[in-house]
Amino acid sequence: MAAKNEGVDAADHTVRPGALTGIRVIELADEQAEYCGLTLAGLGADVVKVESPGGSPTRRIGPFYKDQEDPEGSLFFWQYNRGKRSVELDLNQEKDREHFRSLLASADILLESTPKGELDAWGLGAKELTQQYPALIVARVTPFGDDGPWSDYKASDLVHLALGGVMMNCGYDPAPGGTYDLPPIAPQMWHAYHIAGEQLSMSIIAALIFRFRTGMGQQLSCAIHEAVAKCTEVDLMSWIMRRSPVLRQTCRHARETISPHPTIAHTKDGRWVMASLGTRPGDLTRLHDLMDRYGIESGLDPEKSEKPTGGRFVPGTGPVQLKRDPGMEAVQRFVRAFTYENVPWREAQESGMLWAPLRKPHENSLDPHWLERKSYADVEHPELGESFRYATSKWIGTATGWTVGRRAPLLNEDAATVDTLLPNHAPVIDAKAETSRAGAVSRRGKPFALDGIRILDFTWFLASAGGTRFMSAFGAESLKVELKSHPDTRMASMAPVGGRAAREKATAPIPGVTDPDMGGQFNNKNPGKRGISLNVRHPKGLEIARKLVAMSDIVAEGFSPGVLDSWGLGYDALREIKPDIIYVQQSGMGAQGTYGRFRTVGPIANSFAGQSEMSGLPEPAMPAGWGYSYLDWMGAYSFALAMLSALFHRTRTGEGQWIDASQTEVGLFINGTTMLDWSANGRAWSRTGNRSPNKAAAPHGVYPCIGTDRWIAIACFNDAEWRALTKIAQRPDWASDSRFATLAGRLLHQDALDGLVAQWTRSGDATGLMHALQKAGVPAGVCQNAEDRCDNDPQLVALEWLTEVTGTKIGTWPVAEVPIKMSESPAYVGGRIDRGAPCYGEDNEYVYGELLGMSSKEIKDLADDGVF
Repeated sequence: MAAKNEGVDAADHTVRPGALTGIRVIELADEQAEYCGLTLAGLGADVVKVESPGGSPTRRIGPFYKDQEDPEGSLFFWQYNRGKRSVELDLNQEKDREHFRSLLASADILLESTPKGELDAWGLGAKELTQQYPALIVARVTPFGDDGPWSDYKASDLVHLALGGVMMNCGYDPAPGGTYDLPPIAPQMWHAYHIAGEQLSMSIIAALIFRFRTGMGQQLSCAIHEAVAKCTEVDLMSWIMRRSPVLRQTCRHARETISPHPTIAHTKDGRWVMASLGTRPGDLTRLHDLMDRYGIESGLDPEKSEKPTGGRFVPGTGPVQLKRDPGMEAVQRFVRAFTYENVPWREAQESGMLWAPLRKPHENSLDPHWLERKSYADVEHPELGESFRYATSKWIGTATGWTVGRRAPLLNEDAATVDTLLPNHAPVIDAKAETSRAGAVSRRGKPFALDGIRILDFTWFLASAGGTRFMSAFGAESLKVELKSHPDTRMASMAPVGGRAAREKATAPIPGVTDPDMGGQFNNKNPGKRGISLNVRHPKGLEIARKLVAMSDIVAEGFSPGVLDSWGLGYDALREIKPDIIYVQQSGMGAQGTYGRFRTVGPIANSFAGQSEMSGLPEPAMPAGWGYSYLDWMGAYSFALAMLSALFHRTRTGEGQWIDASQTEVGLFINGTTMLDWSANGRAWSRTGNRSPNKAAAPHGVYPCIGTDRWIAIACFNDAEWRALTKIAQRPDWASDSRFATLAGRLLHQDALDGLVAQWTRSGDATGLMHALQKAGVPAGVCQNAEDRCDNDPQLVALEWLTEVTGTKIGTWPVAEVPIKMSESPAYVGGRIDRGAPCYGEDNEYVYGELLGMSSKEIKDLADDGVF
């Protein structure tokens, strides 16, 4: 029975056009790129899905409506193809290829994830198409790229999360002796494709902006392996800067040392709450007072609480000093006194503590906060006579909105109409477009997509500062504002004592400096930006901020909602200064709604959105969650997408706007399949460990190998892959075992199957097994850590996944490059200034002197007055 859908009409927001209205996308894609197509459709594009005879293979991925395996009833297909149109073409037939070409002639974008060489064999490769259609943007998604030693390897979501390093950050605490007795856990589900799709989506819009002024299309290439490999948090830069590995922990940040206690607490009725003690001065006192209000003895002495010193730490990286943590033990006792529904996490939030329930994904669809924000919509399926609830929006805009669209198309449903263009309200290419307007070239030898764009950047933490990172890489000038009393999170993955020379000689972890201008994580998060110090609370500082607004295109911020308003820089004030200003804010829960003032960092967003509860061994095991702030990265990608979509809209119409974005809302959007399963089938998500929850595969898991904490992911989706595995394992008895003769049989006997596979892999080298299996056609991948990715992964080297940038104090270090290759306006992470992240206030002379025309004496006097 379908779950009852209630309350979705709690607020009535004006329907606004999508930023990509008038953009036409031809999609030739499977699960690798369908999420990208969904995002483009959600932003208003007309996405025409070209399906092969019999329909897209994703129509065969579960779960299914009423559990009936039907290509028209795949909830996976429903989720990732909402708002698209369908036409069935057999590209082996010349007449259908001609029809395909006619569709491309009217298109702005081709989004494809076809097997290597397939389109080239039909004369439809990217090179040929961009020559035939010079304004076409061809966006190609591949597992590993079309070149390099692994370009022919097979992958899956599990294999990508293993090779990309995500899994080695995620899982359960080690045993007391320090040895891991459980494998790393792949976060559920489809996140490799979400990560790649987010980054490809923003690159596509950057390409559209470039095309608007130049008329030039281009080729975009996204290797999922590269996109995933740089979507971890502190492990990458900790290895690069100090050769330090990190250790995974249960539902909290992987870090260099195991922290004393999990930060999730068990309720008396078996649910979980994220109840972090926090790192701010006074957090222990706040906990003591909360427990005292409920008459529970805390056993704490707030006077002895540790207070952070020096620069601000990235969440999950602060020092751990105790083998046992009385504060977290008190939290565990306190939460255990309540049922899940009655835990006073809201009171904790109101006191300023980082608490949140570990929600199951569907529970958010009934929450008045998200209903008020229109994060969900009930979409009619007329052929079934029912409507089902979808996650449909990631932000609220004053000029543009997310397009709900109709339900996913039936196969070939739109054959009679796909040749008809939909109405368009604004040009997609400037009438004055010409290549001479491309702009100055970057270090890549080609122009930036965002040439001439300036951002007044009030972002901090990864979820917002990470967004302007990508804008800088696309060529925008970002003026990063910091206050001395509230600097950004600069303390994590610090540069080593002795600099780059010491790191290159190191054979073990080496100590780091304590200078907040030399944080490796900060350098990876903020390269290419200019840095200024400015006290906006000072009247003279506010006056200067207003002048900077007047010469900027975008004001971006990541503070708690209301902070810029309190400074006199809310949206109404901004547009009085500059009517077409784009104001984009990123907060944990969104400014509008009932949760606007909640304290939110990545783990809180993960918990609230459902990501933490989704991953781990089946209940009654505790959730393993994520080993880093995943929704900080996903929030950062979405934040950049929001800025780019607003910029594209302004480029076409001259209209600025305010966008209210939320990192937690991104988590709701990517949980859409679980939402649909609840809405259509009445089924709440349940954890499956490393087994494939909806796309049938067996074996499908992570297995031990020779060495300390070495593991391999293996996924067999069909009989041919299974038979190939039995030959590599030299186990003909497996092939002849009647239990394993079919995929259905293997699914029924997964426990026995996993035991046999683990027994075989345990005596093998993980890398050797991976290559042997891949050469036999079996998707497999080492669970790579940062060392593996940085030092031993030849495919990432071939993809040039890291770029060396030089910071003024920190020196020259590699940081993660934008993973999407753009043929005509390539991103460069060093930005237009070709530099690493700024030191605190490093560009005051440039901004206040060159841009605002102040003399050196004026700058000094203002600094002495506490303005800078």
